[in-house]
Amino acid sequence: MVSKGFLKPRSPGNPREGGTRVTHVLLVEDESRIRSIVEQGLEARGFQVSSAPDGESGLILPGIGGLEVLEALRTLKPRLPVILLTALDDTTSKVGGLDAGADDYITKPFSVEELAARIRARLRGLAEEGSTLHAGPLAVDLAAHRAQLHGKEVLLSARELTLLASLLRHQGEVLSRRKLLQLVWKVDFDPGSNVVEVYVAALRRKIGADFIETVRGLGYRFVVPEESLAEGRSAAR
Repeated sequence: MVSKGFLKPRSPGNPREGGTRVTHVLLVEDESRIRSIVEQGLEARGFQVSSAPDGESGLILPGIGGLEVLEALRTLKPRLPVILLTALDDTTSKVGGLDAGADDYITKPFSVEELAARIRARLRGLAEEGSTLHAGPLAVDLAAHRAQLHGKEVLLSARELTLLASLLRHQGEVLSRRKLLQLVWKVDFDPGSNVVEVYVAALRRKIGADFIETVRGLGYRFVVPEESLAEGRSAAR
């Protein structure tokens, strides 16, 4: 039995009559009443909804529970937005869901209006990922899910790539832990875990520690080290 509901906004590539395009959402929810309410509510707001009562039906993956569904999704579609709908509102459950790869987390009871707004927000985030970001020798192409340093590819997870992109968009600014949670994990609460520190440490190992400064008591700041700029100039000659 799936203990959590999942919403996966799919690419807005399903045309309706007249040439307009509609977002296709896959809803996995084990409570039939909630599943029906959410499906009807989203369809009334212009979404195309496919629904399933469990992970086996929704993903054609037998005998798996809530977090297993999420982990399978992240393996199959790393960039696909996933929103958790759950009655579990304790910090441990929230942290577990976010660390497993959820992009957003909504506790029951919730309004369909808020849910629709959060889906639209996730889709706007995808639309903003079409451009390539540059910072000295670093280049991040979110659409292609690639990062390069001095022209060489750096292998990053989906979350690491999103964190790096957020830092690049705010070069020179000090981003607090709370701000990074909002930008990368799309949450407005502090889960009380060290998830930000863990991902910052992972990024430092992969791109170099000097790119991300720790500003004690305030947060992190992305900078391009002078030596990296010098290496880039030498390579270009």
